[in-house]
Amino acid sequence: MTATAPEHVPVVVIGAGPTGLTAATLLARHGVPALVLERHRAPYPLPRAVHLDDEVHRILQAVGIHEAFGAITRPARGMRLLDGSHRVLAEFRRDNPCGRYGFPEANMFDQPALEQLMRDNLTEHPLVTLRGGMEVTALTPSPDSCGAPVPVTVRDVDTGVTRTLLADAVLGCDGAGSLVRAAIGSRMQDLAAPQQWLVVDIRCRLPLPAWDGVHQICDPRRAATYMRVGEDRYRWEFRLRTGERPEELTDRERLLALIAPWTPGIPEDELHVLRTASYTFRAQVADRWRQGRVFLLGDAAHLTPPFIGQGMGAGMRDAHNLAWKLARVLTGRAGETLLDTYQAERHRHARQLIRTAVAVGAVMTGGGTATTLIRNAVLPVLSRLPGASRLVLSAVSPPLRPAPLTCSRRPGHPRPGTLCPQPLLPDAEGTPRLLDDRLGEGFAVLATAPLSPALHALVRALGARVIHLHDARRQPPGTGGAEHRAEADPGTSALVRWMGTAGAVLLRPDRVVLATAARPRRPDATCGDDLAATSAAWAPLLCSSGRAAEGTPTVVT
Repeated sequence: MTATAPEHVPVVVIGAGPTGLTAATLLARHGVPALVLERHRAPYPLPRAVHLDDEVHRILQAVGIHEAFGAITRPARGMRLLDGSHRVLAEFRRDNPCGRYGFPEANMFDQPALEQLMRDNLTEHPLVTLRGGMEVTALTPSPDSCGAPVPVTVRDVDTGVTRTLLADAVLGCDGAGSLVRAAIGSRMQDLAAPQQWLVVDIRCRLPLPAWDGVHQICDPRRAATYMRVGEDRYRWEFRLRTGERPEELTDRERLLALIAPWTPGIPEDELHVLRTASYTFRAQVADRWRQGRVFLLGDAAHLTPPFIGQGMGAGMRDAHNLAWKLARVLTGRAGETLLDTYQAERHRHARQLIRTAVAVGAVMTGGGTATTLIRNAVLPVLSRLPGASRLVLSAVSPPLRPAPLTCSRRPGHPRPGTLCPQPLLPDAEGTPRLLDDRLGEGFAVLATAPLSPALHALVRALGARVIHLHDARRQPPGTGGAEHRAEADPGTSALVRWMGTAGAVLLRPDRVVLATAARPRRPDATCGDDLAATSAAWAPLLCSSGRAAEGTPTVVT
């Protein structure tokens, strides 16, 4: 491939895994073209990630593939903790088929199938171009905040021909061995010692006679995890002992012996090994995620042990956090300082998730004989406590800490930095729709009271969509309040309860709560002056030189 001058592109995304494809698609939905460069021409065929939670499923909704993904996933029923003899120590069941974000809290899937869905979805987004067979060999980051184009050197893996691209921004979604991380001089910091594990994926057309949830073997001598991934696919993970080599366990006879507790009565010729691979589970986070307009996302920025199933999802959260911010900067609606909030928000969040995964792994599989005895005694008691399943299986994602785009919490209001729940709300025709489908792509305001002129001005500057929610508590006496309470749909009622004493909640495009306004005391009063007053601290980050969005805000009742 030759060219007389470097090709200029707004955004180059390096890596076409779930993180890279999420970032590129979200950028396109915000009106920014993106070029995705990937060394392989097709999705990597072997399974890797197998789980995502309802928060990440919601990101797939933002990408536009949640319905298609729902057809290839199966919800996990919960988790069992077992001792080394496979006796059940504790069982935690998921009884609610849908979490607070609109989807099952635990979703099992095949990563190659997900990646194919994401690639197919690109046909709906002409602003995204995917070029396979292209290997990035070098890039030269610009100095911080200068905004100059970034030269990216690309080699065609078939012909060996190299060319240079000029990108306004580069997203390094290129995995644990990231070239982009090296280019910006970032280094990984260890949060815990690495562990060697053997991962085994098997296909069997006969259902295995095992409880249909995640099994965690809490035995430090041979810690293991089992889960059913699909209708005919199963995964095991076995921790290797000190000095043990993976090949000692992967001959068929030894492998069948390892999985025998889950496969009694299953003919050996029905167990088809798809993959055995040795992995080093690391707990690491990069010390620097950005130089100028070059960013790290996903495994390039952080690596986590698998105990809470957040590895792939953390990368997709990176993409969801960064895409709308970068789009505002590249389209001239915000200045470069908005991009500083990416690492400020995501680094601490990812670090906390990694530490949680390390702690959970230690509790379930660590220690010696004394720790094992204590664990075996405590877990059965814990599992019988009221609400234990809810506590153990609830979402582990922490809120974003107070920062420029997550205001301080006010008593009785939703906490800034947390995700807004996503119930079903009826549209104008009365058809129930997920909340995000009604909110659109940008900022949004949920309100139970009329907006003040000051808040209206802020809404106009942000181009926010306003959703007015009926709050029966604000119904004047003698105007049929009881009747309205009886007719209120469950989704609206849930949102009003979540809002507490807030009269309005401002949501970012990634559906994180940015700020709140107090509910007025009088039914005929407006709300929002207090929220607008606080905007002096963060609105300049979002609106370049006070530039207002074109048009008027969309108001939905």
